[in-house]
Amino acid sequence: MSREQQVVALARKAFETGRSKSLEHRVRQLKNLQRLFTERQQEIVDALKKDLNKSEVGTQLYETVGLEGEINLAIKKLKEWAAPRKVEKNLLTISDTVFIKPEPLGVVLIIGAWNYPWAVTIQPLIGAIAAGNAAVIKPSEICVHSAKVMEDLLPLYIDKELYPVLCGGVPETQELLRQHFDHIFYTGNSMVGKLIMEAAAKHLTPVTLELGGKSPCYIDKDCDISIACRRVTWGKYTNCGQTCIAPDYILCEPSIQDRVIEEVKKSIKDFYTENPKSCPDYGRIISQRHFKRIMAMVDDSTVAAGGDNDESDCYIAPTVLRDVKPEAKVMQEEIFGPLLPILPVSGLDEAIKFINKREKPLALYVFTPDDKVIQRMVDETSSGGLLANDCLVHYSVSSLPFGGVGNSGMGCYHGKFSFDQLSHLRGCLIKQLKMEGMNSMRYPPHTQEKLGWVRFFLLKNFDLGWLGRMALLAALAVMSAVVLQSYLL
Repeated sequence: MSREQQVVALARKAFETGRSKSLEHRVRQLKNLQRLFTERQQEIVDALKKDLNKSEVGTQLYETVGLEGEINLAIKKLKEWAAPRKVEKNLLTISDTVFIKPEPLGVVLIIGAWNYPWAVTIQPLIGAIAAGNAAVIKPSEICVHSAKVMEDLLPLYIDKELYPVLCGGVPETQELLRQHFDHIFYTGNSMVGKLIMEAAAKHLTPVTLELGGKSPCYIDKDCDISIACRRVTWGKYTNCGQTCIAPDYILCEPSIQDRVIEEVKKSIKDFYTENPKSCPDYGRIISQRHFKRIMAMVDDSTVAAGGDNDESDCYIAPTVLRDVKPEAKVMQEEIFGPLLPILPVSGLDEAIKFINKREKPLALYVFTPDDKVIQRMVDETSSGGLLANDCLVHYSVSSLPFGGVGNSGMGCYHGKFSFDQLSHLRGCLIKQLKMEGMNSMRYPPHTQEKLGWVRFFLLKNFDLGWLGRMALLAALAVMSAVVLQSYLL
């Protein structure tokens, strides 16, 4: 038996004890996880500094503060989320108890990503714990130091049998995917997402795929270009561009392209100084392989700003590309790095057509003071999320579902959406062995008269208050007796 088989078997055995289903156990685990981020913050910071050159404040800002907020929300709302949910009834079920009961799925596999190794690995774990599941946690092997810290720390704070951490590379992940899980939650790229889905299909395992894609950013010529570019610059170059919802490219009219370039250059200087390489708030590319991949994208485009690089340090300066063609190398795949192409378009109509000809993105950004422009983007495009006049911040709103559509993913999470995504919402109807006359209409022999009664009870809608429901129940009891008597004669 492989190590991966053993880990999954032990997690399932722990789940079958039933202890993860207790709300008290779930809350206790969430509080312990919360304590980890308070007590071991420095170890997390040190690892991320080595992996991605993230600063201490940047680590808290982009990795752990959001997780603490998610944990607080889950603890506060867990009793409400896990409670049976009342649903509307039709006349045939007016006297029955009808509800939805959230229940755990079982053993969940969580495969994390390297760009925000704590945020995108632990956030689904919070949902898995809150929903009462066991979870096997597979950190990205690319973030070597963060994966090791996760492997060392998580078992010290949360139930190591229910929530084991398994590190390793591609062979270990492939072996994990051969095992039977009740749900797989993957964050990463679409190419690997297809492999995850193929493996899951062999067990009919449902999946959540948080992928990415080329998220467009349309800048209207009538907006405040200075503010727009400041926000785009922040969204693009945070984490050295290695953010799944970073604005991938800008669409704007030729008349404002030069102004956009100058404002982005100004913001780069304001954020990262004259020398971003020495700025503690500017990150590094995760590996030399990714460095080479990104630099190869620049070959057939014109650099308008930046372009400096150092392969030995995995450093690429914040870079702007001008007059980029749709067929350019930088437009053929998600950049996931600090290159910002600008594609001139004639206006909103062409921008919408350009967006709609391509795969549906994870995020879509529009900068404009005109509500009609925003509404057209809402109505005439499709994306995982849409944000007007800012970048990235929709990720921080727990009441919004976060997820992709089409090539950018399937399923969603954050807040209650995480709980629901990793729960089975079980439909329940509790009926009493009474009022059998009401059922006579469904029993053979089938007649037009019985069909008429069925149509009445199923298709009629009544807006009833409490007194109305009591009166209707009484009437139905009498009607049941009458119907039953008529079929017995």
